[in-house]
Amino acid sequence: MKILPTEFDGKSIRRVYDEDTETWWFSVIDVVQALTDSENARDYWFKMKLRVKFEDGAELSTFCRQLKLPAADGKQRLTDVATAESLLRIVQSIPSPKAEPIKLWLAKVGYERMQEMADPALSLDRARQTWQQHGRSDKWIQQRMTGQETRNKLTDYWSGHDIKKGSEFAILTNIIHQEWAGVSVAEHKGMKGLSSHNLRDHMSEAELIFTALAELSTRQIAQSVEATGMAENKTAAKAGGRIARQARNQLESQTGKSVVSGESFLPNATKKIAGSAD
Repeated sequence: MKILPTEFDGKSIRRVYDEDTETWWFSVIDVVQALTDSENARDYWFKMKLRVKFEDGAELSTFCRQLKLPAADGKQRLTDVATAESLLRIVQSIPSPKAEPIKLWLAKVGYERMQEMADPALSLDRARQTWQQHGRSDKWIQQRMTGQETRNKLTDYWSGHDIKKGSEFAILTNIIHQEWAGVSVAEHKGMKGLSSHNLRDHMSEAELIFTALAELSTRQIAQSVEATGMAENKTAAKAGGRIARQARNQLESQTGKSVVSGESFLPNATKKIAGSAD
C-alpha cells in the first residue's frame, strides 16, 4: 500500500492507496477533525461509533477497517480508515457546515483517480516524482514502472473475466506471489519490516523483475485458455508463478544468493531483522 497524505481546508488527511485492490482508504479521525475542529477527534469518533445507528441497522464501525498509519510521533499506529463511499455515510452523521464541501472534496479525489485511469501517464508522473524524492535510482524507477504496466494489464484482464476488484484481486495476487517467491505477500512484508507500506515500493530490482515475470506469465496463460472466474484464474496464477519460480531457482543456483530479500528502503532505525516475525 502507498501512503499519500492530502489536505482538506488546510487540514492534513492521511490516506492510503491499495494498488492490489485499487482502493483509496482515508483516515476517519482526520476527516472528523477537519469537520468538527474537535480538541479530541479520537474521542469524538469513539462516541459517534457508540451513538449513531442507521435505519438499516448498520453501525459506523461496519464501514471501517484498521490500517497502520504514521502518527504525530512518527510511529505506525492502527487507525480506522474508510473508503470515499463509506466516508460519505459517516459525514452525513456529523453536524458541520463543512459537510457539503468535504463531499465535493471526496468527489474530486474520485475524479482525479478517474483521470489517472483514463490517462495513466498522470499517475506514473506523480509516482516517478515521489520515488525520485525518496532517492530511488533511475534504473529502479524504470523497473518499477515497467512492473506496474505489467500489473495493470493483468488486472485489466481480471476485470474483464469475472474477477472482482478487492478481495479476489488480492487472493490471486497472493497466489502468484506465493508460487514465485515461496512466501506470501504478508510474509514477504514481514521480512522487510513493512506494515501499511506498498511491498513493491520496497522490492529490489530482482524482486521487481520476477514479480513482473510471474504476472506477465499469468496473464498470457489466462489469455491462452480464456480463463474466466476465480477457479480458472487461480490455475493460471499458479502456473504463471511457477514459471517465475523456476527462473528464480536457476538464478539462485548460479549466484548463490537469494532473490527474496528482507532488505527495504525503510530508514535503518525502523527496519526489522530479515525473517523476523511481526
